[in-house]
Amino acid sequence: MTEFDIAVIGGGPGGYVAAIRAAQKGACVCLVERDRVGGTCLNRGCIPTKALFSTAHLLKRMQNADQHGISAEGLQLDYARTAERKDEVVHKLVTGVEQLLKGNGVEVFRGQASLEGEGKIRIRREGVTGHIRAKKIILATGSTAARPKALPIDGKNVLTSTEILAIKELPASLLVIGGGYIGCEFASILSALGSEVTIVEQLPEILAKSDRNAVREVEKALKEQGVSIRTGTSVKKLEVKEGSVTAHLSGGEELTTEKVLVSVGRVPHTKELGLEEAGVELDENGAIKVDEGMRTSREGIFAIGDVTNIIQLAHVASYQGDIAVTNALGGDAKADYRVVPSTIFTLPEIAQVGFTEQECKERDIAAVTGRFSYQASSKALCDGEPRGLVKIVSEKDGGKILGATIVGEEASNLIAEVAAAMQKEMTAADLGELIHSHPTLPEMIKEAAEDTVGLAVHKVGRRSRQDGPAAKKQ
Repeated sequence: MTEFDIAVIGGGPGGYVAAIRAAQKGACVCLVERDRVGGTCLNRGCIPTKALFSTAHLLKRMQNADQHGISAEGLQLDYARTAERKDEVVHKLVTGVEQLLKGNGVEVFRGQASLEGEGKIRIRREGVTGHIRAKKIILATGSTAARPKALPIDGKNVLTSTEILAIKELPASLLVIGGGYIGCEFASILSALGSEVTIVEQLPEILAKSDRNAVREVEKALKEQGVSIRTGTSVKKLEVKEGSVTAHLSGGEELTTEKVLVSVGRVPHTKELGLEEAGVELDENGAIKVDEGMRTSREGIFAIGDVTNIIQLAHVASYQGDIAVTNALGGDAKADYRVVPSTIFTLPEIAQVGFTEQECKERDIAAVTGRFSYQASSKALCDGEPRGLVKIVSEKDGGKILGATIVGEEASNLIAEVAAAMQKEMTAADLGELIHSHPTLPEMIKEAAEDTVGLAVHKVGRRSRQDGPAAKKQ
């Protein structure tokens, strides 16, 4: 029986990165994947939704082309071609990951893996069972869309994010149950492409974990696209008929749409892994318990990514993969989640890192917030993208950057600069002193950082908190 130094179960952004990293460090590595490499992110999540996002963003810009003196009348969307392009992007990237694994000497096994005794893994595929052995095992099986038993999810009329990404025709109308980042992304994208969309969220607000100023910008944009948002509302029952679904909402209202998307979160995928028999402990939510080094309760077994339910983001899974590999090979690395950027791909985008202004208040952290509007950015105005805001939160005493929120064009890219500054423990004043190319969107980062000390040039705001003439006038 073949024995590997490290066996990785699950080929998503945590698993395949861990496998390649281990191989780069000289280990004999295998990866077990029951489906296609790339996991949910590449096949049924991050990448296909971003391909659709790109189409929606392009369509919106073309619809506004008259502002640039360009006539773009008679625009038509061929959603079948849009879906085809999405699949082409996914296929190309999956093929790329396969080549990376092969080029790094990672042996890939196809099938359902389960733990079976000390260092032994059983692999089942199409009725055939095989076994391998590994000195260390990394579990990276990800998560699946939550499927509430009360809702008749049939994959045809009532869908999860997995099924809606497989449709070839744009639904005329769509009810989105859940106003988190997944629901709002789909609502934003599909409404921009032409669907009539309603969001129903049980909580008082959509995107409850995001900065309120940023969320308000997204809400305005959604409503301008015709999206109806019902917060503080629950779905009591769904009735599926031929070609339509009727939702019975709290308060007695009924709403009929062509399709329903259920986006109420994701749950760790731990089924059929043999965890209980192997002595791997789960928490009360069904996630695998790990320490700071991604070690499970069982010696020699590590877990990373969504299956740990620490932070359900692809880039966090990749980061944890590095930690697990280092420790599997005898190191003692510890995960640090203080600087984790994230993006919600609505139109406009929301990007965040660190604490929001509200979180600082809740934690009684004395903080000051610097702001800068896209409307005051020469580049944003040239691009025809004036909607948005940059907020940087720093310590009131000392000025260390605590977090940032950006809502607007290219927010997903702009947040990286603040994350890098936070990682290096820079102050907002330090960030404000950096020379930024003009005219560019990143200049807004400089201005927001300067605004924390009252020195933003291109806005009228608080007076300087530094010593000098501005301070003496107070």
